[in-house]
Amino acid sequence: MATIFSSENVTMTRIAWVTGASGGIGKAVTQYLAHAGYRVFASARRAEKLEELRSAAVMPLALDVTEPQAVTKAAERIAEVAGRLDVLVNNAGFGLYGTIEGASDEDVRRQFEVNVFGLGCVTRAALPLLRHGESPTIVNISSVVGKLALPFAGWYSATKHAVEALSDALRLETAPLGIRVVVVEPGAIKTDFDAVALDLPEDATAGRVLAALSDPARGALADVARRSRLAVNQSFARDDAPVRPGDEVALIPPVGGG
Repeated sequence: MATIFSSENVTMTRIAWVTGASGGIGKAVTQYLAHAGYRVFASARRAEKLEELRSAAVMPLALDVTEPQAVTKAAERIAEVAGRLDVLVNNAGFGLYGTIEGASDEDVRRQFEVNVFGLGCVTRAALPLLRHGESPTIVNISSVVGKLALPFAGWYSATKHAVEALSDALRLETAPLGIRVVVVEPGAIKTDFDAVALDLPEDATAGRVLAALSDPARGALADVARRSRLAVNQSFARDDAPVRPGDEVALIPPVGGG
């Protein structure tokens, strides 16, 4: 299939790179930006899901953020086609649920490789392009657990606390360059996030996720999931909760404005 971008249709519009774009928040952000007039490079591991987004405004890039060479090639592709980057949305990530004690070393390392080191790798690759952008902005998708740690989500919480710290430092480092750094801290959102984390089918519904969690082969994971969700809901009920359902923040200016 021919390249959908050209020098004619990128010169006068904004350019965005969204990771983890094959579903959930990443897919929604990609669609929103495309509708707002951006040209979007949408990357994710699930290349077949990315093809659903391909359009005159969206170019899919198959990418595993834990592979530095692949990240470098993706950035080179963006440089070749667009020559710059105006917005980077670091959304790729997954949640590891269970006790601190019960998680395997392999699972914990994978959690940090994707949620922290992958985010850092993509950011480093994107910064040279962002220096040439218009009102360049980095949006890091963190979580409410980046502010408060929950039982049975300790390792996931740790990665999101790391994202918060990296974002705070990066914000100070890039301010002299005119590059903004924004952190988004969502609570529980109805996506296929849990299904991806548990390697369930892409069309898994919340019911199917819970059914899989209830499978005796998964041990106490069903109880873990229920307790974690309860803790999230209870945190929203507090008067001093850092994030509330329905909170909206204008993060990325529309084309031609802001």
